[in-house]
Amino acid sequence: MANWSAADHQFMSRAVQIAWQGLYTTEPNPRVGCVLVKDGVAIAEGWHQIAGEGHAEVNALRSAGDNATGCTAYVTLEPCSHFGKTPPCADGLINAGVSEVIVGMVDPNPQVSGKGISKLEQAGIQVRSGLMESQCRELNPGFIKRMASGMPYVRLKMAASLDGRTAMASGESQWITGPLARQDVQRLRARSSAIISGVGSIIKDDSSLTVRESELGLANAEQIVSRQPLRVVLDSAGRMPGSAKMLTLPGNTLIVSCVPVPAYIDGLDRVEWLKLPAADGGIDLSLLLQELAKRDCNEVLVETGATLAGAFIDAQLVDEFVLYQAMKLLGSRARPMFLLPFDRMSEQVGFDLRDSRMLGDDIRLTLVPKKESKA
Repeated sequence: MANWSAADHQFMSRAVQIAWQGLYTTEPNPRVGCVLVKDGVAIAEGWHQIAGEGHAEVNALRSAGDNATGCTAYVTLEPCSHFGKTPPCADGLINAGVSEVIVGMVDPNPQVSGKGISKLEQAGIQVRSGLMESQCRELNPGFIKRMASGMPYVRLKMAASLDGRTAMASGESQWITGPLARQDVQRLRARSSAIISGVGSIIKDDSSLTVRESELGLANAEQIVSRQPLRVVLDSAGRMPGSAKMLTLPGNTLIVSCVPVPAYIDGLDRVEWLKLPAADGGIDLSLLLQELAKRDCNEVLVETGATLAGAFIDAQLVDEFVLYQAMKLLGSRARPMFLLPFDRMSEQVGFDLRDSRMLGDDIRLTLVPKKESKA
């Protein structure tokens, strides 16, 4: 195990901090930060700002200029070694004359994994890795999972009352939670590659499933909304209304079904109809996620009703459950969060609490499935 100094932690901590500035804009690329240090002082920093543009190392080296020679580079993710939309970052560090590179984590991308480090070492640059690895991994849960398993990171979001109800029996649901919770949901959407919903929710609410600039509350909201997540509607029987407003909104819509495309959908701009095999009376959710990963989706957000939410839980496909809970009761006739027809205590699904915080009058719980549970 490497012997990391307090200064090492300080500089990598800064690299992690600036990497988060790319939270909403780097998809499908990972979020990465880089700090260049010379004689114990940080002289330049950079982060991956927008997919297709300069990576973190390139931006930091550009800021440092000729002063980069002899520096130590702290990078949250192994520098890339292959040509993509931009040249290899490992080459940039070598050409700049950097003397040492400290890497937070090895890149899980098979095209890169270990190769960037090897290229640096072959050029005579000292490389150490594994500093603050857990914090570096937290930057890119979706990218890491997609590269390792061919599946995106699935985040299930629900809003409910204290008694676990999401709407009145009539379907009335606006608004269970307050404006700060709704703003937070917009930010979850903005960091996602795709938003998944069921056609029943679209029929009932005529949902847009878009990121709305006015509700983000962020300085670069205009830039963020220019990249709308892919809208994914699960419609096994072909019930999608031709009048649904999402079909005419900016961004792309993918309708996933078990039946052929209807004439009123075929030919619509920015709308794709994907036929997948059926499973248990509906769409095969595992196949759906594999398809989204092939489309470079890192993180997907499931926003839907009780039936589809329950299906994702029952299929053990949820990586993270985000619950916005309002301090109110809707009563026993109101609609539940999940359709999970359990009969025995042994069927229960357990979660571990990762985070809890107040958003106005509401509480946001971030939970992950217990490893020993069925989810």
